[in-house]
Amino acid sequence: MPSAIDNLLMILDLERIEHNIFRGHSPQVGWQRVFGGLVIAQALVAAARTVADREPHSIHGYFLLPGDPAVPIVYEVDRIRDGTSFTTRRCNAIQHGRPIFSLSASFQIREQGLEHALPMPDVPAPEDLPSESELYAQFGSMLPEPMRRWFAQDRPIEIRPVALSHYLGHKLSAPVQYVWLRAAGTLPDDPAVHRAVLAYLSDMTLLDTALVAHGRTIFEPDLQVASLDHALWFHRPFRADEWLLYAQDSPNSGGARGLTRGLIYARAGRLVASVAQEGLIRLRPKST
Repeated sequence: MPSAIDNLLMILDLERIEHNIFRGHSPQVGWQRVFGGLVIAQALVAAARTVADREPHSIHGYFLLPGDPAVPIVYEVDRIRDGTSFTTRRCNAIQHGRPIFSLSASFQIREQGLEHALPMPDVPAPEDLPSESELYAQFGSMLPEPMRRWFAQDRPIEIRPVALSHYLGHKLSAPVQYVWLRAAGTLPDDPAVHRAVLAYLSDMTLLDTALVAHGRTIFEPDLQVASLDHALWFHRPFRADEWLLYAQDSPNSGGARGLTRGLIYARAGRLVASVAQEGLIRLRPKST
């Protein structure tokens, strides 16, 4: 039976059905809606397949409607501009005749320039942190049912949070968290595959950071939580099947929205990508 990462790679290998039109599918794992990171990654794959000899440096997307995992997603790419140095694409993800996600992506030729980057935070190495199976064995009985179901699934991305206190009780703390992530298996030696997998995992755990300051988690039934938009910038080469540190913070929440940011570092300390996301964080009315 294919592993979860093998299934993800198959799902990211979109079917071309016309010159600028592609078709993708969702894993049939019982999700009520399509995972946002999957739509981001598939839209990036679709846009990149219309560009030759240039790599994406930034993508900006808006989530418009919840995706239906039971039906395919059609990706329509609009070739906005092919310039001397930069190429611009727009990609709409469509289900049931309506767009559920809209992506703009910019691609650039390889160029040299001035360089600087913020240093990687000093955090424990992933080998010094418990694995997901160890965490589940230790804390599984303390977790809410949605989190237990999530831990029980075979997942394509391995996650090792540096701290777990905000998941285990209503403890208020600064809206900052650090998470190690990597693909749960070896990926092909194709940078485009690694970029797609990073786009997929960039939507994981990020919105949680806006809830840390309030001692809440996305699994609580009185919260309606969903990604609204997502921006990702690629800085340097990396491998998504090696450990990446996702350093996250949330500078603001208000108006039923939370803003979160992330810096993604390779194990050696190179800053390889930056992320920003705003999400819906709505308190559901109390039932009477």
